[in-house]
Amino acid sequence: MGRSIEIYDTTLRDGTQAENFNLSVEDKIRITRALDQLGIDFIEGGWPGSNPVSVEYFEKMQDIKLKNAKLAAFGSTRHFKNSPAEDPNLQALIDAKPQAITIFGKSWDIHVIEALNIELEDNLQIIKDTLEYLRPFVEHLIYDAEHFFDGYKNNEEYALATLLKAAEGGAETLVLCDTNGGTLPHEIAPIILHVKQHLADNNHHVKIGIHSHNDSESAVANALLAVNSGADHVQGTINGYGERCGNANLTSIIPALIFKMGLSCNLQQHIDRLYSTSRLVNELANLPHNRYQAYVGESAFAHKGGIHVSAVKRNPLTYEHIEPDKVGNIRRILISDQAGRSNILHKAKLWGLNLDSKDPVLPSIISELKDLENRGFSFEGAEASFEILMRRAMGLQKQYFKFETFRVMNHKFSMEQPPLTEATIRLYVHGDEVHTAAMGDGPVNALDKAIRKALVRFYPCLEEMELADYKVRVLSGEHGTEAKVRVLVESRDRKCSWSTVGVSVNIIEASWQALIDAINYKLMKEKQ
Repeated sequence: MGRSIEIYDTTLRDGTQAENFNLSVEDKIRITRALDQLGIDFIEGGWPGSNPVSVEYFEKMQDIKLKNAKLAAFGSTRHFKNSPAEDPNLQALIDAKPQAITIFGKSWDIHVIEALNIELEDNLQIIKDTLEYLRPFVEHLIYDAEHFFDGYKNNEEYALATLLKAAEGGAETLVLCDTNGGTLPHEIAPIILHVKQHLADNNHHVKIGIHSHNDSESAVANALLAVNSGADHVQGTINGYGERCGNANLTSIIPALIFKMGLSCNLQQHIDRLYSTSRLVNELANLPHNRYQAYVGESAFAHKGGIHVSAVKRNPLTYEHIEPDKVGNIRRILISDQAGRSNILHKAKLWGLNLDSKDPVLPSIISELKDLENRGFSFEGAEASFEILMRRAMGLQKQYFKFETFRVMNHKFSMEQPPLTEATIRLYVHGDEVHTAAMGDGPVNALDKAIRKALVRFYPCLEEMELADYKVRVLSGEHGTEAKVRVLVESRDRKCSWSTVGVSVNIIEASWQALIDAINYKLMKEKQ
């Protein structure tokens, strides 16, 4: 392998600026864990001084230990009227207690004069003293040169001067940002080579990074060309989410760096998690998967009929640029039953299930999985449901209770008051009939309470279980109110959390499916 490239993920900050892309604090924490497991070097958690969600996220992250990644907080250079010590934005960054701080500053003289309304020399000063002030408080200090390429093309001398001030201030990495996304690939190399030479001539030996936006459909190409020209730090987002047309897509950049360019990244030993990480981000953001996305899309390694299929069966290299399992994806021969086999065997091994490629139960698992996926189920964000499916097919899933019936009622007794919701349930445990009811804040909460109220005297461990998150996605909008919905439920206890899924045209039925899987998984985990 060649030189090592740092991967800096900004899905939780820059990615969330995308239209219709929203994450709760718990979503952000779950994505952080997934990015850490993938092996990302830096995870930018947000801008602590900008909104309460980011403040809460950093507070909660102080109790979470990451194995591979370093947590970064993002913010701007100080306000011109404030000293660094009196600037609330800088204090919020320090209070967040991240391992890295990323500061952005103005590189384009037009922005200095018209946006900040200060003199060009004043901007150089606030860049330097902001970074100097923060340097003792943090392990890693990164400077994002906002609008650098536009600034360079408009006033080369001044744009380079801002980088020198950032280096003098103590930044270890200078990230050149194509903030408007208008720079084309052929422009990248000459500028980066000039930047590197200029810094070396001034005795500043720092890392150069790239942060590209996709407004000209060039973000990935620009990032790869920057690396080829000497950049050692790449910023982007999972699936390319970001403001306007998005950011550089890390799910395309990372495999290109490793498999195409022969470069090294810390995450290369975990790169087979790339597909599942991509899917998880989509699920938690409640957005559809892009099946045609490179490397991680469902169609990226799909082959349909004719000469392609026969050639791929003899030698996959004939129509595949890399092996799909390298990034955690699978080859799909659309007229074959082989799709998903390797993933199922991998999961079986992970969960300690005795299943091999010749086991007669494997085709039935594949068949059931395909049927469920055709009906709208997705298990990337609901592995607990998938494990239960496999255990049930193998005859390993114990029946802890037998469901009979449930009923949910909403009573709106006043237009000025929220409705009262009651769920009634009837089931059998070890031959004993249980018939009970519970009130809740909405139908799903009432149903969840009623189920556990019925079961807790038989299975006391359910007392510590709670519903942590609940998401609904409409799957077929052309049917309007008759459309199917997919419900994703996250549950947790004192030890861990797990996710389950349900699909139906009835939102209560879909919720019921997910809740039942969640309880079965908890009981199975406790080996009741």
